[in-house]
Amino acid sequence: MKILVLSDSHSSQSFMRRCVETVKPNAIIHLGDYFADGEALGALYPSIPLYQVPGNCDRFRCAGGEPEIRVIELSGVRLYITHGHKHNVKLYLGAFLRDARASGASAALYGHTHLADCHREPDGLWVLNPGSCGGYGGSAGVIEIESRRILGCKILKDSDLT
Repeated sequence: MKILVLSDSHSSQSFMRRCVETVKPNAIIHLGDYFADGEALGALYPSIPLYQVPGNCDRFRCAGGEPEIRVIELSGVRLYITHGHKHNVKLYLGAFLRDARASGASAALYGHTHLADCHREPDGLWVLNPGSCGGYGGSAGVIEIESRRILGCKILKDSDLT
């Protein structure tokens, strides 16, 4: 299974569409800022399951009651997803990682900083920030799952897309 992870689109949808066409994911995760961009992408590709959370810029851009933190399971792998502003990820990742571990997640996904990062913690927790898919020089993340485990994750940049 391939999961495309997007964040911080800020009304720029062309890079997101190019990612879907290139990656051909089995699922899409949008980590907020702007929630409506995720909804529009989901409408363009209704056969691909879409999971999303609102970001700090989405307070008045989506229906109230959307969870800012979700724990989802895809192909037997638990993912902790949030935009990151509630965890103050621009300052440090400590609270975010603590909460992701407490949820039993195999991977912790966040956005908000616009800085792409994909790494594995010493305890095995995968951490992915896809960066910003909005604007020039966008980036996204891809997670590959097989046999109920994460094989790896990577960052895609605009230059990686055909």
